[in-house]
Amino acid sequence: MRILGIDPGISVTGWGIVEAEGDSLRHLDAGTIHPTRSEGFPGALKKIYKGLEEVIRRYSPGEAAVENIFYARNARAALILGHARGAALLSIANAGLEVHEYTPLEIKKALVGFGGAGKEQVKAMVKSLLHLKGDCEEHCSDALAVAICHIHSSNYRKKISGCSSGA
Repeated sequence: MRILGIDPGISVTGWGIVEAEGDSLRHLDAGTIHPTRSEGFPGALKKIYKGLEEVIRRYSPGEAAVENIFYARNARAALILGHARGAALLSIANAGLEVHEYTPLEIKKALVGFGGAGKEQVKAMVKSLLHLKGDCEEHCSDALAVAICHIHSSNYRKKISGCSSGA
């Protein structure tokens, strides 16, 4: 199973590709999309869409997972983030991929076991689970965390459905 994880943002959108085979996880790639102010708001949304479209074309993921809006400092920030998520979701939908959404709380619980975990704890788990050496840029780490969360959630759902059908 190859998963595209996305950490949407209007100034930086992170993406990461993780492959799962059995219980092992493998980091394939990760990166960021950086719209510039000179592109304007519509141009930024287009850059996010086109950038993710290229990632999907290059890596052919089977599914995608996106961080959902959980909290925003104010309504305007939430609205802007919603637009960035919309551009990401459109690129996923146009590729015909199944999309899954997870809140930051769900992601932290899936990786660290604690919904109040800090960014550094999540980053450390991402590096540990994917055997990454060196530093991992924050938005890449967050996107990889979303992908890992989905893989863990999918595996859990498979185990639960296997238990209930066999009992």
